[in-house]
Amino acid sequence: MTLEADVLAAFPVEVQIPAQLVADAVTASSATSPRVLVVLDDDPTGTQSVADLAVLTQWDVADFAWAFTHIRQNQTKPAVYVLTNTRSLDPAEAAARNEEIVRNALAAAAGNVRLGFVSRSDSTLRGHYPLEPDVIAATVASETGEATDGVVIVPAFPDAGRVTIGGVHYMRGTGEDAGTLTPVAETEFAKDASFGFKNSEMAKYVEEKSRGRFPAGDVIVLDLNIIRAGASAQDPTISAKAIADALESATNSTPIVADIVTENDFRALALGLEEAERRGKKLLYRVGPPFVRGRIGQEIRTALTSQEAFAGNTPSTAGGLIVVGSHVGVTTRQLNALTAEHSSARTIEIDVEKLIAGTESAGESEAEAYIATVVSDVVDALRKGDVIVHTSRLLIKTDDAAASLKIARTVSAAVVAVVNRTLKTFPPRFVIAKGGITSSDVAAHGLEIRHAIVRGPMLPGIVSLWEPVDGPAKGIPYIVFAGNVGDDQSLTEVTRKLSTSF
Repeated sequence: MTLEADVLAAFPVEVQIPAQLVADAVTASSATSPRVLVVLDDDPTGTQSVADLAVLTQWDVADFAWAFTHIRQNQTKPAVYVLTNTRSLDPAEAAARNEEIVRNALAAAAGNVRLGFVSRSDSTLRGHYPLEPDVIAATVASETGEATDGVVIVPAFPDAGRVTIGGVHYMRGTGEDAGTLTPVAETEFAKDASFGFKNSEMAKYVEEKSRGRFPAGDVIVLDLNIIRAGASAQDPTISAKAIADALESATNSTPIVADIVTENDFRALALGLEEAERRGKKLLYRVGPPFVRGRIGQEIRTALTSQEAFAGNTPSTAGGLIVVGSHVGVTTRQLNALTAEHSSARTIEIDVEKLIAGTESAGESEAEAYIATVVSDVVDALRKGDVIVHTSRLLIKTDDAAASLKIARTVSAAVVAVVNRTLKTFPPRFVIAKGGITSSDVAAHGLEIRHAIVRGPMLPGIVSLWEPVDGPAKGIPYIVFAGNVGDDQSLTEVTRKLSTSF
């Protein structure tokens, strides 16, 4: 571990930039042709840093048409999220899904809306990289003839303790380790069964993941000296020019990595990218959650209150449903804290070993009978208060990435079945889903959400509330809670905001 203050000492202080300055620059660039960012979100937790934006779990041309109309009619910020869930897919499936989404978005735009594409992925560097940006760039080229000059890679998520300094991606320490930085390759996330990695230096990460196609020396690094070039004069136009100048050589999807420590750094980067695109650079983005907020010039939304969470809807008298699927350490600690403090809640475990054994030994029948029992227990418990449903904490994985994903899908399908049958039998007051794949599958299949509006965060900068606008879950607050964010009390805090029995 390293002291953050020591690492930052080598760089200028941040340039103070109001969000409105970025918003004005974006509006100016769209004066003749409106531009909308289409955010392909590989799990639903990418929405946790934004507010009042449309989100889609299906991506037919008609779905994009709905989103573009929503933006125009409601004068919202120019971005729409598409829940791809590709982090739970194998590479071939992920590639096909990215291609289909880009084609349909372009078809819906039909020359009337100018599109930019964002590949939103994990702030701890897990996901299908460089596959997804490659596919997006290739699809845009085949559909429009437009080649991508650079892929801007910005995994930073300061609200959740992920920052990039000097081209190295770090995790901030908490508690006794507050003020320290740990290179992300030294954390549990780098050991991910499907998406593990060895390098924290972003240029070397790019080389590692591209298997040498993009050598580290060819990666453009926008360090804090460039991002904060206008620090001495507190002039963001100096930084914007420095960033755009640094991108002049980008061509043929050159990887570009950016240092980010604060929201002002995001805004400085946004102004620089706006200037580079004004000069003619064609860019797409591979980013963590807060990038879009900075890129469109959206103010940081304060955490929603209990009243705001249910605004415009009549809450059910049933208990709330908290579904926990993630297995990372922070999730298990959060689950332990919630079960210890929320004594009136019923806790029901989905036994993963029993589920997988039932599927393998007796086809679907034994597993189906087991799921039916869990649903019955959940419905009975919801009549009395909140229910916590979690998968058993023993993570079953193999050395084979594809086999690990198959196990994850089997478990997720069971969780979805429990949520969907519960919803249609006795709708809960609210639903919280903990974990990326879990929250994606619960949204699209468990709650059958097709279109929703991201209302804002439940905790500062993290954990988003979606309001479903159609389907059987309409009017039920849905909380998307990433597995790897928050402290040990975060799940308890969110539940307390929504519950009547805590």
